[in-house]
Amino acid sequence: EAVIAKIISETGASGIASMGKVMGLAAAQLGGTAEGKTISTIVKKLLT
Repeated sequence: EAVIAKIISETGASGIASMGKVMGLAAAQLGGTAEGKTISTIVKKLLT
């Protein structure tokens, strides 16, 4: 969750429209350590 929060603050992402951008960066940084569904849930929570 901290990694995703950092990505959001670094990119200035806001709102659900930025979800795809944040998801892509998070997946790249986290590699195979987190499932897409888990990343998606956290991104959605932090952006809304």
